[in-house]
Amino acid sequence: MRHPGPLCTLLAGVVLAGGIGIVNVATGTGAEPVAGTASAVGATTTAPPATTPEPPRPEVPARADYAGRVAGGGASIAVSARDGHAIAYVCDGKKVEAWLQGVTVGGALDLRGAPNASLTGSFDITSATGTVMAAGRTYRFTVPAAKKPAGLYRATPTVRGKAAKAGWIVQADGSQVGILTADGDSTTAPALDQATGTAIVDGIPVPAEAISGLAGTGDF
Repeated sequence: MRHPGPLCTLLAGVVLAGGIGIVNVATGTGAEPVAGTASAVGATTTAPPATTPEPPRPEVPARADYAGRVAGGGASIAVSARDGHAIAYVCDGKKVEAWLQGVTVGGALDLRGAPNASLTGSFDITSATGTVMAAGRTYRFTVPAAKKPAGLYRATPTVRGKAAKAGWIVQADGSQVGILTADGDSTTAPALDQATGTAIVDGIPVPAEAISGLAGTGDF
């Protein structure tokens, strides 16, 4: 008996493999192409574009007070905001001072005062920042939120029989700066007693008013 040769054996294997392939196609048992491989014609994967979340906006308080020194320390400034209004005072304790006021929207500051004083900037729950112009000088500032007794004060005493005005800025560390203007002359204001809220002006105790964003006038 003759045994089949190598060629016959090879042909038989090819026929058997072809038959199995036909059965797989007919019965739906053929292997599916893997997504993302070269066999998946036209299949592509695209990663979604990266997005950077926007930082949250600083909280804008309805009522807040701020006090501190301008950049360089040449003067002090206080700002008080109340329900959409703000009033500010800048003072060097000698000659330069200005009172300013205006409407606030969304924490923006755009205040005006006489003579030719202006302040632009913004405030949030922690600080007020901006630029103020007074007496021909420009100051930049970022000052922290203040809690009483720190803040802004004023008084309208009588000096030598004539109406005068005084303003003070009390810092968080208890230090203070102020100007007294009487009969057209400006001098350093007498010390404000923070415990009693009074100052001795021309030998007479004078009560000082704590300023809020709704009190005072821009040309005071």
